[in-house]
Amino acid sequence: MKAVLMTAAGSPEVLQVQDIPNPAVPLGESELLVRLHAAGINPIDTKLRKRGTFYPDKMPAILGCDGAGVVEAVGAGVQKFRVGDEVYFCNGGLGGHQGNYAEYTTIDERFVARKPASVSFAEAAAAPLVLITAWEALYERGRLEPGERVLIHAGAGGVGHVAIQLAKLKGADVCTTVSSQEKADFVQKLGADHLIFYKETDFVQAALDWTNGEGVDLAFDTIGGETFHKTFPAVRVYGDIVTILEPDANTVWKAARLRNLRIGLELMLTPMLQGIVEAQQHQAEILEQCAQWIDAGKLKIQVSNTFSLKEAAKAHHLLETGSVTGKIVLLIGEK
Repeated sequence: MKAVLMTAAGSPEVLQVQDIPNPAVPLGESELLVRLHAAGINPIDTKLRKRGTFYPDKMPAILGCDGAGVVEAVGAGVQKFRVGDEVYFCNGGLGGHQGNYAEYTTIDERFVARKPASVSFAEAAAAPLVLITAWEALYERGRLEPGERVLIHAGAGGVGHVAIQLAKLKGADVCTTVSSQEKADFVQKLGADHLIFYKETDFVQAALDWTNGEGVDLAFDTIGGETFHKTFPAVRVYGDIVTILEPDANTVWKAARLRNLRIGLELMLTPMLQGIVEAQQHQAEILEQCAQWIDAGKLKIQVSNTFSLKEAAKAHHLLETGSVTGKIVLLIGEK
């Protein structure tokens, strides 16, 4: 099969298409062989490419946590899926189990969800990591309840644009930061109630004004760095803030402590990295629920750019510009 191999840590040019053997056969008892039609590209991919994977002794590596495709073969004990089923999932791509920048992969059926029938493989492949991240951050770490007010940073981004929709599906009021009128128009269509042009406005003051000086119930940081601790004063006393980035060593915690904030750290890769089967199954259940919402027209995934496998380096270059709206996807094969 053709696959994009990361031959060493470095620039996007370390990503090279090569011919390699198909994934190992025979399949494990509960494994599926999936012919991939699309693979999502996420910031974790570019980070691993630059610094090296979690398993540096297993090089070269195939990146790409997100995949969508068709079941080609099933293990003897598989019960939920059969040949021909369309599926999507977040699995592999961290340097251990192969990722999805390839024509085929294997995956345990417990970690797979049925692809939303109403969308393309590209849209399905763009969805898993960001859906699971936003779901866990808002619903589990942040304990979001109907009627609460949420500040979502970078609402037009990959995680941000689905976080807006999940918050609205929960019955929350949403304000979000954007950098341009184009992105403002995009997030308004997703249901954002209040926009903050952060380059022109102090987002803390804007959030306080929106909440009559009280602060939001929950802030969701998808940017990291100074944005994390600068957000503390925008959250109400006894409120929540969840970040998907590791807090900087220079984080100033005083405002969070004075306001008795509850700090949530969200890393959806933990179950995969630590082999926590029950948590990986739960993430597949999240995708099953989100597929229902997608097919019901309640949830949309924005794909801004698509590339072929041989253009993986070009796709990484684009993602690293930091100005992408929605998601970038690799198209594999004919579909």
